[in-house]
Amino acid sequence: MNAETPKEMGFLDHLEELRWRLVKTLLAITIGSAISFGYIDKILEILLYPTKNTSNPISLQVLSVQGMFLIKWFISFISGILISLPVLIYQFWQFVAPGLKINEKKYAFPVVFFACSSFLVGVSFGYFILIPFSLEFFSGISAGHVENNFSIQYYFSFLTWLMLGAGLIFQLPVVSLLLSAIGLLTPPFMRHYRRHSIIVIMILSSFITPPDPVSMLIMAFPLVLLYEISIGVSWLVNRKK
Repeated sequence: MNAETPKEMGFLDHLEELRWRLVKTLLAITIGSAISFGYIDKILEILLYPTKNTSNPISLQVLSVQGMFLIKWFISFISGILISLPVLIYQFWQFVAPGLKINEKKYAFPVVFFACSSFLVGVSFGYFILIPFSLEFFSGISAGHVENNFSIQYYFSFLTWLMLGAGLIFQLPVVSLLLSAIGLLTPPFMRHYRRHSIIVIMILSSFITPPDPVSMLIMAFPLVLLYEISIGVSWLVNRKK
């Protein structure tokens, strides 16, 4: 019996395991960042592509001596996180799995797959829809004698904020799956607070998108759709229960 029963870990043992999980996570990010830096010019070409398809020409400028160097390392670090995402999820799962019950562990694979898929869909939505529209809108409102010369540092901050923000927002169905699995969320509850949720969605959209109403509505529409999908996800989980 003792051989089959896992030994309960103490507080210091948990800290030690967490430390090694973090070390492995940082190592995976470092390796992913190094690989990304080897292809940094190709990655930058992809990220700069939206600026070449606007009706009004956009010029990007480096405004500091070390600006391009810092940008390349920043993009490599973000790309390294994305590349090492499976390792990050695996390390997190290995840390929390011993504390879960059998009926909770069965949601592991759906949650991981759903989270990765939703994040990629959100990032794609930001890159292919939000960013081109925002660049077209803002480059088109300048005066005729004013050129669109943007700081490349600001451009990549703008790009990263929209893409990662959209990726995180698209995790709404995943959050619904987790909260429904542990019994904190039900479809009747979500239907009852649908109107309140739409107001919250509009507020979130105004923070993620540029400060114009059209971009906010473009972001709000998929969020409302995601909320309805989340109700369906909650219904499926509670039905199985």
